[in-house]
Amino acid sequence: MTDLLPLDGLKVLDFSQFLAGPYCALKLADLGADVVKVERAGLGDLSRYLYLTDTKIAGESTIFHAINRNKRSVAVDLKSDEDKEKLRKLVAEADVILQNFRPGVMERLGFGYDAVKKINPTVVYGTVTGYGSDGPWVDLPGQDLLAQARSGVMWLSGGQDHGPVAMGLPVADVLAGSALAHGVLALLYRRATKNIGGFVETSLIEVLADLQFELLTTWFNDGNRTPKRSKNNPAHAYLAAPYGVYETSDGYIAIAMGKLPLLAEITGLSADISELDAFTKRDDIKAGLAAKLKIRTSDDWMEQFVKNDIWAAPVMDWDGVVKSGVLQTLDMIQDIHRGDVDMKTTKLPMRIDGIRPSSTRAAPELGDANSLLDTGW
Repeated sequence: MTDLLPLDGLKVLDFSQFLAGPYCALKLADLGADVVKVERAGLGDLSRYLYLTDTKIAGESTIFHAINRNKRSVAVDLKSDEDKEKLRKLVAEADVILQNFRPGVMERLGFGYDAVKKINPTVVYGTVTGYGSDGPWVDLPGQDLLAQARSGVMWLSGGQDHGPVAMGLPVADVLAGSALAHGVLALLYRRATKNIGGFVETSLIEVLADLQFELLTTWFNDGNRTPKRSKNNPAHAYLAAPYGVYETSDGYIAIAMGKLPLLAEITGLSADISELDAFTKRDDIKAGLAAKLKIRTSDDWMEQFVKNDIWAAPVMDWDGVVKSGVLQTLDMIQDIHRGDVDMKTTKLPMRIDGIRPSSTRAAPELGDANSLLDTGW
């Protein structure tokens, strides 16, 4: 399968740490690229040890294993002239270089784009920052939760009478890594057709703005009229009732769309409430629905909603998702190995020629590919 992958033979030198940059590198690795992480000698990527989790595998955090599987590692001292010279030989052979240090750090280390381009003129160079390479926020810490707070995403989530709600995922890091991968692939196509390298950059704030493109477009063209978050059963700052998440007698159900008169008939909601304007009176409608939905189980309601073409879904935890069998049917779970350590993780969310790419290789041990520093790629 390896020789059929579209990026087979591509050499990626990845200086990045934590999530955003390594997520981009993971996508490239899953598509066949040979990704070599550049890590600090003796310590490595800080996410090996410092990520906030109490679950470790072989002494390293699960997030490190999840995001750095199918890669190799070289451990170097970036303050050592000898190690830098060895790295420059790998730079000369690399197709792609990735980094997510704060602006100016790679330049001081001697591996910024301008320096690298002198060694390798057609290299594709990708970088992720928190808030861009200049501007009023350039020196602020580029961390996912902080970017959510500054972007409007956190304010947008939650109910009218509650404080901001953070997403339960590192959404900015993942989106930035994905955007960087898009840019890298675009530049690789240009290089293949025109023999021109290039520099692609993105940031956490940019991808969070893009995530909100629909709502921001509405706001820009609506006199900057700030939407009011729903007071009851919130799920979207703009959308009308019944859009929201509702408690049942044994769980929760999300309702996206459905004709209010039909919902009223199914749930026993009074006609007076169901005939209210779904936008201006959405909280009254949602409060009425919420009271009715608490009476019966999620399964009972879902049976009625499916039968009547009401767009709804039970709110499931991970156990429910896995037990449903959908991930297994889609072949989205794989076993990976490193020595005598075995673990499960996810796969690339796409198929190539009908087959989902996978590799049993886990995240690298620190410096497992240090021979490259002497022999080259």
